Amino acid sequence: MTHPFEEHLSRIRETLLLMSSLTDKSMALAVQALVERESSLATSVIADDAEIDRLEMEVDERVVTYMATHGPIARDSRLMLAASKISSNLERIADQATTVARRALALNEEPLLAVEPLADVQRMSSVAQQMLHDAITAFVEARFEMALPIISRDRVVDDLNRNVVKGLIRLMRENPENVERAVNIMAVAKAIERAADHAENIAEEVYYLYSGEDIRHPNAIRAAAAQDDEE
Repeated sequence: MTHPFEEHLSRIRETLLLMSSLTDKSMALAVQALVERESSLATSVIADDAEIDRLEMEVDERVVTYMATHGPIARDSRLMLAASKISSNLERIADQATTVARRALALNEEPLLAVEPLADVQRMSSVAQQMLHDAITAFVEARFEMALPIISRDRVVDDLNRNVVKGLIRLMRENPENVERAVNIMAVAKAIERAADHAENIAEEVYYLYSGEDIRHPNAIRAAAAQDDEE
């Protein structure tokens, strides 16, 4: 017979998996709406955001209930804290997908630029989505070693974002009529870059959960260690 508390933990994990699936779908559809100029996809992403918000609140409620009624040991306490932070990051990724969708609606009403850096935008989205998928896999399978490669991939997204911005600045300089569309595409690229940051945050939480080592702020950790040595 399954213990009620084990069932409670299982339900939290299941809700996080559902959130992750919906969030990944939202980002994919938002970018597809932009690339294929299919506004109905963008509209569906915006509509689905409310369900992801609801799931975040469900995770938080279950975490509070578990902490208040179970008296968890250290490992379970870390799991509860990680679950709450993971759900928060998933909700923020979904918010970024909504931003992409809203910008897609605006962009789909405008004529195409002569040259658009949408290939780099698609690559950014692909890397960010894979980061999210791998971070959730690391969480489910308790594989903290998967976190470090995920974190390093965030630099790839940052580099692609810089390429997008440079290309759009060039287009705006060439023709002022490109400004409005270019600014909207910049906002899309920035939203995807932020989504990748949140996927990185999830990976860091997973690493801490299963290893007990905090790798979120390596510079601060090194500075603290140096100060300890001096003392």
